[in-house]
Amino acid sequence: MATVLIVNDQSLQRLGFRMLLAAQPGLTVVGEAATGAEAVRMSAELHPDVVLMDSHIPDKDSIEAIRRITRPAALPQQPGPARPGRRSPHVLILTTTSDDEYTYGALRAGACGLLPQDATPDELTAAIHSVAAGNAVITSRLTRELIDAIRQLHPVHPAGRADRLDTLTARERDVLTAVASGWSNAEIAARLSIAQTTVKSHITRILTKTGARARVQAVVFAYESGLVRPA
Repeated sequence: MATVLIVNDQSLQRLGFRMLLAAQPGLTVVGEAATGAEAVRMSAELHPDVVLMDSHIPDKDSIEAIRRITRPAALPQQPGPARPGRRSPHVLILTTTSDDEYTYGALRAGACGLLPQDATPDELTAAIHSVAAGNAVITSRLTRELIDAIRQLHPVHPAGRADRLDTLTARERDVLTAVASGWSNAEIAARLSIAQTTVKSHITRILTKTGARARVQAVVFAYESGLVRPA
């Protein structure tokens, strides 16, 4: 059972999401928040598996809220015994295609998924289950727009990330380049003539070495570090 915290500044939209998700097997809505500050507090109190956050919450510190939600050390300590092994919530952002800079900032802050606001109910519930399982979710359309945003809004600064890039082996760089190009694990395995389990192992090591929380942050790193450059 995956638990969800809904973050949206519109009460009717929060109600709509609650009703939709409550009707889905394997999902439980544990709370609602209207601002980033409320989302941080309620995440600390309720420990949801997924925080479903609208990109238009009226909070100038919404990016900071994502950072505090996804990093356990940043969450306020609660009274009572410690809960060792508890993982921080995964943040899934509902965004519009015009939110390039916000989307970029959200990913860098630790969001694990991006879904367009015109997604279908089935796409939304599938994305929540996937993010709850620790996977990254981003549509091919948003991946293309994200890459374009990185190119246009944030020039490459390889010097600041040279140390982390240097820790990658040649094969890991090949895999990261393929990930940043939008290839699936199956496509990477076929093109590099390796097993899919090997691809997954490479990606796990890439995330650890680069400090990326999920696959989408690794894509950001690949472009910012200069490993992948615009054609």
